[in-house]
Amino acid sequence: MRFWQRGLVLQALRSSWGICRIHRQPPPPPVATWEAISLGKQPIPEYFNFAHDVLDEWSRLEKAGHRPPNPAFWWVNGSGTEIKWTFEELGKQSRKAANVLEHVCGLQPGDRMMLVLPRLPDWWLISVACMRTGVVMIPGVSQLTAKDLKYRLQAARAKSIITSDTLAPQVDAISADCPSLQTKLLVSDTSRPGWINFRELLREASTEHNCVRTKSQDSLAIYFTSGTTGAPKMVEHSQCSYGLGFVASGRRWMALTESDIFWNTTDTGWVKAAWTLFSAWPNGACIFVHELPRVDAKTILNVRKKLTVLGS
Repeated sequence: MRFWQRGLVLQALRSSWGICRIHRQPPPPPVATWEAISLGKQPIPEYFNFAHDVLDEWSRLEKAGHRPPNPAFWWVNGSGTEIKWTFEELGKQSRKAANVLEHVCGLQPGDRMMLVLPRLPDWWLISVACMRTGVVMIPGVSQLTAKDLKYRLQAARAKSIITSDTLAPQVDAISADCPSLQTKLLVSDTSRPGWINFRELLREASTEHNCVRTKSQDSLAIYFTSGTTGAPKMVEHSQCSYGLGFVASGRRWMALTESDIFWNTTDTGWVKAAWTLFSAWPNGACIFVHELPRVDAKTILNVRKKLTVLGS
């Protein structure tokens, strides 16, 4: 198992053990197909859904013994708490989250949902749940102000938002000015008036869910630009442009395989967080996440050292 990190120490990794590697064995059949589409060597399929066609396929391969027994998702914080999911467990948890979006929030394919969460496992679950339901996810950085939230919710006509205790008061301050906003999901161990507690609902939700059939060109995500030269603008990405567009870069640039660990220190609201998701998981690699409420170089280097030893 090799360890790869994207983010603050990328330059150190470039100099320490190289940025490109050549695989001596061919990738598993589904990865080879996805990579060929990513490189333009095969036509884009009419229908594609990342959760169904990629994640559920890896779950099948995992059950059949065609993937090493390392996790698909591995999360830790600074207090010793750890969460590990195989692709099978990721599938179960994300199907439960999909049922919350559909049956509690009433979201339908094409509806838009804003995700503003720190590095918590819930962000990855909701992201996959959006794919399973055809809901368009709109990630946002955790530093957004009430003004920023209002602008994005209004511009995107988002029907739902999920966030943490920290930003909930700011959402409450502007929600009356966002007529499209119908449901507010809270990731917390406590309750708040006017909010639906996501974790409570997740525990009770069914693991049975039928993934919607999305076309390759259907919208998957919307990101807002930084707004450094004017008002932030919406940039739309399709099921295929993101779901398959990063397979080759994950395979050929970062040389990810089903035996590797990938750590990206980027905030979940930045587009590079999605790049991690869509480059690591198609190649069967494990996504590693440290909660890191604040950037701490010492913590990053210490964790990287442990992971490097583990992967050697």
